[in-house]
Amino acid sequence: MKILVVEDEPRLGEQIIETLEVAGWVPELSQDGIDALYRATSEEWDAIVLDLGLPKLDGLTVLKGIRDENINTPVIILSARDTLTQRVEGLNAGADDYLTKPFEMVELIARIRAQLRRASGNAAPVMQIGDLSLDTRTSKVLWQGQAISLTALEYKVVAYFMHNPEKVISRTELVEHIYKQDFDRDSNTVEVFIGRIRKKLDPKVIKTVRGLGYQLNAN
Repeated sequence: MKILVVEDEPRLGEQIIETLEVAGWVPELSQDGIDALYRATSEEWDAIVLDLGLPKLDGLTVLKGIRDENINTPVIILSARDTLTQRVEGLNAGADDYLTKPFEMVELIARIRAQLRRASGNAAPVMQIGDLSLDTRTSKVLWQGQAISLTALEYKVVAYFMHNPEKVISRTELVEHIYKQDFDRDSNTVEVFIGRIRKKLDPKVIKTVRGLGYQLNAN
């Protein structure tokens, strides 16, 4: 599941991202309202976690902009403001849930899962592309019906490709998705991970697009 996290406080944003990754989802971070509105309306997301107190454009305006585009993606509001009037205002603007700061990460996970169940009509959260399937709830990967043992980072790479099945993904984009700031981007670590995944699944499952990057080829 691909989740947009909109939070301008760096430490909290990174904590949410890491928590959602452990839960088996593919989160991406936005740190201001203008960027968040653009990304929320130009890309497909399974859920959006939206802080109200954002720079450049406040969260409530972002939410209204999302709903004005007739986008029904579940939105969970995060806010330090905890008055009845403010909660009602957020829900009336189109939020699906409202979580007051500070909160426990386990509660955020539970609320996201509840929204995803409602949005999918209680369907199992399994992604299937050709011979490759991925269960975002259990973090299990199957290739041609056989369970494949992947490391946490290998799973993260496969999940990212599954969420972007038609896209040619550059090496730089993979690095930015997989690692934090303290990473030597000139190393060949990405190539090593791609090689391991090909060995465990199939040599042709991820194809190299010369000069551009990599693309999923599971069909």
